[in-house]
Amino acid sequence: MKSASAWWKKDSSLAALQAQAANQRRDTRIISSSDMIRVPLQWFAAYIMALFKARPGRLTQLILRGLDSAATLLPRKDTAPEHLRTGRRGEEEAYFYLRRQGYVIIARNYRSPRSRSELDLVGWDGDMLCFIEVKTRTTRSFEPAEVAVDPEKQRDLSRVAREFLRRLKGDPAFRFDIISVYFEAGKETSIELFRNAFPLS
Repeated sequence: MKSASAWWKKDSSLAALQAQAANQRRDTRIISSSDMIRVPLQWFAAYIMALFKARPGRLTQLILRGLDSAATLLPRKDTAPEHLRTGRRGEEEAYFYLRRQGYVIIARNYRSPRSRSELDLVGWDGDMLCFIEVKTRTTRSFEPAEVAVDPEKQRDLSRVAREFLRRLKGDPAFRFDIISVYFEAGKETSIELFRNAFPLS
């Protein structure tokens, strides 16, 4: 017959094993719950990276649109006239459209102190440097948007383009493109690109 002290040692070692098992179960639960958080985060990160690789422009565009929408919730009011806000939206749509067409945009809203005009977008289409004028309309009821780039506007854009070219090294081939953006009520945004729309004047 075992002594009482032997039984006590056995019971205490059993209690220690039970406590250890309980701790392991608790640790397992903690690890499981953290894994439950970690796995979706890893999946989400992988999903975002896949989006970046597959359609980097589209993701950036969605982020910018989200930020623009969030900005409308702020108390600060945009005091710009409606036609200027429409023009900014058109330039943003044109920017992402051109990126999807393979253009590499290197400048936006390039200004010169010698002219009242600005170059809305400047970018490379392959080896061709493009000066891009963006025209935005909310209706097609009047003349097409691109008609607004009349001879006087073309001369202004040519002056700014010459100044831009003087800042570049080398003598790249270049052209002027016009992109028309239409935001018509109840319709999807429509974009038309006119390459080599007019010569340097």
